[in-house]
Amino acid sequence: MDRPGGVAADQLRSFIERIERLEEEKKALGDDIRDVYAEAKGTGFDTKVIRQVVRLRKKDSNERQEEEALLDLYMHALGMRAAPVAEDHAEAA
Repeated sequence: MDRPGGVAADQLRSFIERIERLEEEKKALGDDIRDVYAEAKGTGFDTKVIRQVVRLRKKDSNERQEEEALLDLYMHALGMRAAPVAEDHAEAA
């Protein structure tokens, strides 16, 4: 049914209802994920580290390696990590 302004009310209502159902499912999934983290914490795991591992597993290997190399470079620049050992020097030693 078209309403004034060319809006198909039934189609619009259908979209909105689908979005509302998906939002409910998303909330339920969020609650389930929170429960799993709480369970992991209860058994002694560090949930901050688990969250970091989950984020890293979403990335491909190249992206992860690039990010780790930049992190190492920045930490070295700030004096938070020893200078990386060059492969040429490591073989000579």
